[in-house]
Amino acid sequence: MNAGTINPRIDHDFNARESVASFDDEFGKLTVLSDKAMADLPREADIVFDRESGSKLDLYGIAPGRPVFLWIHGGYWRLGTKEGNAFAAPGLVDHGIAVAVMDYSLAPAVSLEQIVHEVRAAVSWLHRKGNLYGLDARRIHVGGSSAGGHLTGAVIADGWRSDYGLPEDVIGTALALSGIYDLEPLLHTQVNTWMNMNMGTVAALSPIRHIPQASETDLILSVGGQERDGFLRETAAYHDACAAKAMQVQTIAMPKYNHFDITGTLSDPASELVEATARSIQKVT
Repeated sequence: MNAGTINPRIDHDFNARESVASFDDEFGKLTVLSDKAMADLPREADIVFDRESGSKLDLYGIAPGRPVFLWIHGGYWRLGTKEGNAFAAPGLVDHGIAVAVMDYSLAPAVSLEQIVHEVRAAVSWLHRKGNLYGLDARRIHVGGSSAGGHLTGAVIADGWRSDYGLPEDVIGTALALSGIYDLEPLLHTQVNTWMNMNMGTVAALSPIRHIPQASETDLILSVGGQERDGFLRETAAYHDACAAKAMQVQTIAMPKYNHFDITGTLSDPASELVEATARSIQKVT
């Protein structure tokens, strides 16, 4: 795709960076929270979970018998690090849940197919190896924001678990924030200048097109009320599509939050998203 095919209205609706007064300020706040999490929490760092790509994850709050929650960062698949997303750990760790924060290979050096594979490989690694760290890894809980919300949806999706030797009910709770669940609109945005997606990608990797029937996953969705319309539409459509497939799904309204500070609430044990996720994990584990 070239820049001439960009639709200005759709591009506006999915431009997260320009949806806030200062992206640098929002990013800086999350960096402060992540730096504090890395300083305060016990961490097992730089664990390679996928030998082929060399991708790594960090484990926070390891303790015997704890369930584990995997956080998948956003950044439109081309930006982000596990260190910069450590903010996702403190809230759930305070509730007795270990948190894995992962890296994945970034576009445009790799395709979206490769990125999805690495996220699924992280789930597989945690399920197979989590017990070596004393964790209860019978079921893996996952979450992510923006592109990470899409990747969370790719983990919920059907049709891949047997290829990784995983049971169908391996995903317990999923928390998807500000996600993109139908990739087709992004074909008409600047995002596709680095993602190089086509309708084949849309068909294969749009979570809304691969929702399992009556999944045992407990899905929690949210999107900031101050976000642009593309993200609001995607969340509403995915909620309805999951409900139509008899999934357990709820959407938590966060009217005062934008695309970035909604994720920062995960550092607070008393935040609505953390408490809802912790309750769900404790219920389904």
